[in-house]
Amino acid sequence: MLPTYCKKYNYLFVFILLFTSQHIYGHNGTIHGSVADSLNSQRLSGVVVQLIETNTITVTNNFGDFTFSNLPKGVYHIEINNLGYETAYLNVNVDDVATTQLTVLLKQAPISLESVTIQSNRTHEQNTISGIDIKLRPIESAQDLLRLVPGLFIAQHAGGGKAEQIFLRGFDIDHGTDISVNVDGMPVNMVSHAHGQGYADLHFVIPETIQSFGFLKGPYSAQYADFATAGSINFNTADYIDHNLIKLSAGQFNTLRTLLMLQIPFLNTVGKTQSAYIAGEYHVSDGPFESPQNFNRVNIFAKYRSLINENTILSFSASTFSSRWNASGQIPQRAIDSGLIDRFGAIDDKEGGSTSRSNLNLEITKMLNSRNTFTNQIYFTDYRFELYSNFTFFLEDSINGDMIKQKEHRKLYGYKSTFTNQNYLLGKPLTSTAGLGLRYDAIKDDELSHVAERDILLNYLALGNVFQTNGHAYVSSTIELNPHFQMNAIVRYDLFNFAYDNALDSSYLYQQVRDGILTYKLNFDYALNQNTLIYLYAGKGFHSNDSRVVVAQNALQTLPAAYGSDLGLRFKPFNNLILNPAVWVLYLEQEFVYVGDAAVVEASGKTLRKGLDLSARWELTKWLFLDADINYTFAEALGEPEDANYIPLAANFTSIGGLNIRTQTGWSGSFRYRYMGDRPANETGSVIAEGYMVNDLIVNYTISNFEIGIEIQNLFNVEWNEAQFDTESRLQGEIEPVSELHFTPGVPFFLKVGFGMKF
Repeated sequence: MLPTYCKKYNYLFVFILLFTSQHIYGHNGTIHGSVADSLNSQRLSGVVVQLIETNTITVTNNFGDFTFSNLPKGVYHIEINNLGYETAYLNVNVDDVATTQLTVLLKQAPISLESVTIQSNRTHEQNTISGIDIKLRPIESAQDLLRLVPGLFIAQHAGGGKAEQIFLRGFDIDHGTDISVNVDGMPVNMVSHAHGQGYADLHFVIPETIQSFGFLKGPYSAQYADFATAGSINFNTADYIDHNLIKLSAGQFNTLRTLLMLQIPFLNTVGKTQSAYIAGEYHVSDGPFESPQNFNRVNIFAKYRSLINENTILSFSASTFSSRWNASGQIPQRAIDSGLIDRFGAIDDKEGGSTSRSNLNLEITKMLNSRNTFTNQIYFTDYRFELYSNFTFFLEDSINGDMIKQKEHRKLYGYKSTFTNQNYLLGKPLTSTAGLGLRYDAIKDDELSHVAERDILLNYLALGNVFQTNGHAYVSSTIELNPHFQMNAIVRYDLFNFAYDNALDSSYLYQQVRDGILTYKLNFDYALNQNTLIYLYAGKGFHSNDSRVVVAQNALQTLPAAYGSDLGLRFKPFNNLILNPAVWVLYLEQEFVYVGDAAVVEASGKTLRKGLDLSARWELTKWLFLDADINYTFAEALGEPEDANYIPLAANFTSIGGLNIRTQTGWSGSFRYRYMGDRPANETGSVIAEGYMVNDLIVNYTISNFEIGIEIQNLFNVEWNEAQFDTESRLQGEIEPVSELHFTPGVPFFLKVGFGMKF
């Protein structure tokens, strides 16, 4: 019923999302202020500012500014809250037809949940929990960054060389098919990737450069559409650093990581009108496997930010990353049972690969006046990928084996622009954002081939050039019906051009398919008080598709729709406890998948997922914090028999949480757990991917500008299987193939020690 109902209203929101003229209030005054850090004068965005008399709440923009308009003459009281800072209280005199200017400097303070206000501002509230987590949890890797997203679960099956396998809301997202991953607004997902649609390799990010992140589960975002079925994430790099930093850590399995972050002195000015820094990371490890991984990764990142004038911000970043590794691959249980190999052995130890990515990202934000902001962003990525895998061993080729090579060279060009207007509609505050964007991927020699010993080409399975363009436009309007109740309406249109040039068929003509889709969202926030917020989000998105799928299946639906809804609650039953329960449902018309390992198209039909999420953040004492995310999902393929309607590898129950310490005497750290329950590995549930629970421990001690610490992964040395698949394979010497569980063993007890120094 949901899809039929929603289709009737495809164009409804187009007519209600209009920019309107500002009402003129001839005799009232205005408060305009800016908020900055008292220590370094850096402007602070996302700060909660409350006008007590009217119970009106706003947040500071990218310039650190806030505005309250249409205020009768009088004295007003303002409360300013930001996590990690002391709360500020101001008394402000407002005169008729005048603007009162304020400059507020916030003092840094220990983190306290008491200062968190639950308020009706959708964009800010999505960052409440994320703001707490990123300040409390130790972040040492891209895996740690992804685990910051409540409900998101990951698995790694190539020792850090490949992108992580992601699970969220009943999806086995593979490496990014159904979640939009972004850094500073620049997309991480790769369309029509050689290994799989949406491949999102976050390893080019140096974790210490990330300052904040925002997330939204479900297809309710205005900014992100392609891949944003289960949700979207945007990680934000720091605009500046207060000090130089050097870190060194070493551990078992010949593991070494070094980090250097340096301010660029001549580009750092008083008052932080401009700032610049450069960061570099080098990481090597052999891993716990019998065949050394010889993993190595180099990252370099530089960022420059300038407040050109009071109304214009320029931000530019450049980065480059390269990585190489060997891998032992996924192994069958029968090989261990027979004694052929042990858990950390390999059937084919020639697996592995290399990858690189270089990025340029430029953004200019201009505040035209107190009500209008214009942002333009352009970005460019040069990306290379080469991967060698053998999942079936000798199933297809009993002599040379079944190793495959996946390779591509991609250039990615992008542009995004947004215009935001703050106005009034029938006397009610209205904020509207109009956005435009264009993304173009040119992929040369997108290859799948059968090889032996990596270097011997046996035959091509697929080879061609992919050209994919995505243009979009959207309008998002949020009206504040009263100080407690907000409504957000979004309409967005995406236009795609899919093109493929098959290099293996001389008679094949260059083919392209053009298609578009209109999506819409309607979201409500109702704040009962400062401690309780009820929200209802509903909307239409679409399931991402691969150019090779679209061209090969031109008669089928190109962009199948996805319909979802979330009903949730954010509240503080006590000053030191934040809870976020939610129930949700998500329906997909179709799930096309291009299987890069076999160059075939799979269509899984209609699916329905529904579930319950619960997040809790609890300040037990001034120095001890508890967090827990608990997620239950029911997922089924519609139209299939009851004994064959499972969605393979869809996680039914997951939970991540732990204890975090932050003391004033220099001690900090975290004791964490992650739990995944058993889940079906095939459509009938006859093969089960085994669940597990793993604990990690980090303890650090800081004195003056020096820090020492230890990190232990898998503290209790649990034997667990990380990535698991139901695969048909044949070992050398076997007459008949066998279908059973193949897996990558999870890391055993793994100890690292580290040292850091600020200077």
